[in-house]
Amino acid sequence: MISIRETLEKDKESNQQVRQEDLPREGFHLDHVKMYWKQFAFQVKEDGMETFYNALIKRDPVLRGEETLELTVDNLVQQNYIQTHLLTFKEFMRKQLGNYYLDIVLVQAAADEEEVKFLTGKDKFAALARKNPNLHTLKNRFNLDIDY
Repeated sequence: MISIRETLEKDKESNQQVRQEDLPREGFHLDHVKMYWKQFAFQVKEDGMETFYNALIKRDPVLRGEETLELTVDNLVQQNYIQTHLLTFKEFMRKQLGNYYLDIVLVQAAADEEEVKFLTGKDKFAALARKNPNLHTLKNRFNLDIDY
């Protein structure tokens, strides 16, 4: 049995689907990418997505290939969170840059071995004293106690 409603829905779907070859593929400059990147970052901040905002602002986008941008994230939690919103980000960037072949990939940053998680006052003082040895002089001269 043929349904008019089904036929109309199929025609409507075929009209909405745009062929990939017909989409714009304009060239873009990295400065424009950075501008729209920050614009989207502030837009997601207003929407309450601080994690996404921090990931976008922390590092500049890196151009990998002609139409691939790289977003570096700090950890797996951040990567999973952003992955859920990545399609919206891609659509925004594609529309703004006029290039619907643009792709954005997530890359997890290498762990910083120098990053120290301070546990005590002595640990903090030792780390700061490595950067500035004059702290030992101040500690001794003013007879300071760093155990707190």
